[in-house]
Amino acid sequence: MLYVFVAVPLQILLSLLFAALLNQQIHGQNVFRTLFFLPSILPEVASAIVWAFIFNPSFGLMNSFLRIFGIEGPMWLNSSDWAMFCVIIMSFWGIGGTIVIFLSSMQGIDSSLVEAAALDGASGFRTFMSVKLPLLSPITFFNLIMGFIGGFKVFTFSYVMTGGGPAFSTLTFALYIYKNAFEYFDMGYACAQSWILFAIIALFTSLVFRSSQFWVFYETQTVSKKERKHDS
Repeated sequence: MLYVFVAVPLQILLSLLFAALLNQQIHGQNVFRTLFFLPSILPEVASAIVWAFIFNPSFGLMNSFLRIFGIEGPMWLNSSDWAMFCVIIMSFWGIGGTIVIFLSSMQGIDSSLVEAAALDGASGFRTFMSVKLPLLSPITFFNLIMGFIGGFKVFTFSYVMTGGGPAFSTLTFALYIYKNAFEYFDMGYACAQSWILFAIIALFTSLVFRSSQFWVFYETQTVSKKERKHDS
């Protein structure tokens, strides 16, 4: 739950932010887009090993960088207080696919709507919040659903980086199922847990679907309203 409700919203927020930045017309635009997308196609195991080295408390890059400024970094992956935080940070490494989805959706927004907002005196931020963000709500809805499903099933990062420790601070549900099935050989218990995980994912997915009527906006809704007014 900690991973899902912290990592997933931050992933959506960062993906949306980076997509907005990558949508700007700047020199070397394609290069920046490629650099942001590349980490998402790397194998998760390889990425986890690299990040385990970065967060190594003795010779890792993070603490080596902090020592330059006279700061003694925490134990990171060896601390139950920081381990899950490290896993969450590492999860941002693979948001390239979500960025691409947001970026393609932004490019599909009708430019006349943006121009109309600019003619009305709306600033760039106001245009984004009042025009682009509502039109991106179906894509946000899709990414949120996929993020929740992926968040509840997260396994590789915890398995490779910490093995579920220290003190079970990074023992995710999927990793616990794996341990029961293939380390403790309690297949019946693991199967029961798998059904529980399925029920949890189904429950949260249904809740997001039910909430979508309050915040997801579709352009066809506006078209249908205009048609009804015209007919009347």
